This record gives sequence, C-alpha cells and structure tokens, in this order.
Amino acid sequence: MNQKRKSMLTLLAGALLAGALAGCAPLIIGGAAVGTMVAFDRRTSGAQLEDETIELRAASNLRQALGERGHVSVTSYNRQVLLTGEVPNAADKQTAEQVVSRVENVKGIVDELAVMGNSSLAQRSSDALVTGKVKASLVDAKDLYVGAFKVVTERGTVYLMGRVTQREADRATQMTRNIGGVQRVVRIFEIISDEELRRMAPDQAPAARPAAAPATVPASAAR
Repeated sequence: MNQKRKSMLTLLAGALLAGALAGCAPLIIGGAAVGTMVAFDRRTSGAQLEDETIELRAASNLRQALGERGHVSVTSYNRQVLLTGEVPNAADKQTAEQVVSRVENVKGIVDELAVMGNSSLAQRSSDALVTGKVKASLVDAKDLYVGAFKVVTERGTVYLMGRVTQREADRATQMTRNIGGVQRVVRIFEIISDEELRRMAPDQAPAARPAAAPATVPASAAR
C-alpha cells in the first residue's frame, strides 16, 4: 500500500471513528459520511441543500416523536431517504417512517430500521471503520469517482447510494463485497446513462471507444 493511500485511509477511518465514538445521541444525521464538497458531487447544489435540510428536519421530528427510544440514522441522497439503526418495537418503526415521509421534499424512503436493542459502541466503531475502508477503496480505484457515492454502514451491512452508471454500480458493489467486515451490500443507486454522465461531468465519463478499424485481408489470402 503506497503512502498516499495509507494516509487517505487513516484520515477517513479516523474521522469516521471519531464521529461514531462522539455520537451517543439516538439520532444521527447523514449516516457516517465525511464532509461533502459541492464540486465533487453529482447532485446539483440545490439538491445537496435539500438533502441537508431533509436530514436536519427529519432528525428533529424523529427526536420529538421517539424521544430517546432507539438509535436512528437519517441519510438523504437526491431526496431519497435511508433510515438505518434500531428501534424497540414495530410501532416505533412505523412511526419513524411516517414522520420522515411528511418532511418536505422527501420523494421516497428506504426503511432499513431493525426492531431490536441498540447496537453497541463497539459495533458502531466497527461500522465506522468499514465505511472508512469502503471510501478508501473508492478513492484508490482509478475507474471510479468517490464523489459519486455515499456510504453508510450499519451492523456490517453497507448501503451504497449515489448517481452512477450501471458499470460504476456493479464495480463499486464488487469491490465493497471483498472488504473485510462487510457482511452484506445494499444498493440504493440512481442509475444514469453514460451519455447523462458526459453531459453532467465530462471529466468523469468513460472515454469514447474509437471506431474499430476495418479488417484487412493479407495479400497472400486475397483472391
């Protein structure tokens, strides 16, 4: 492993672990994500602002509805909301989904809340490290663009979100499955075409394949 990759992995894992260890509140905004930079995100700046607002409002409303019950993480990507964590009973799970569905601009919910006791601090720390390793692998991959992905890990399950091509989705999924500590991968992608990607971010689009040269027939084989 070269020094650049080691430094990046250490930075990502350290930031994620620090956030997990410090975050004992029952509600978490944005999963275990490192800061987003507008210039490196395939969402519009307006969509990014909407997602941040959705996460803040959803967390506030959930806190009012559930109090200290459960451990709920709210992650919004392009107005698609992922709920992860634990709640004590099925009624609270239903309440959480209903509360978030009423937040302005939410266009869909993926409810992955588990009905069980809260995960331990050790489990959350492990999840944060897994997220760090997944992000580091995306940074290291020469054929993927880390800014296109959002990564959330809960109890060993990695949730991949983002606006990506089918090739990028399949490649990132395969890479993530091979990372230590990953038990399952759940894809919550918005699939875009190569042409959409070229219009959106020309520098990230795959190079157009040159037209195949016409086949030539050796002179000795000509008739």
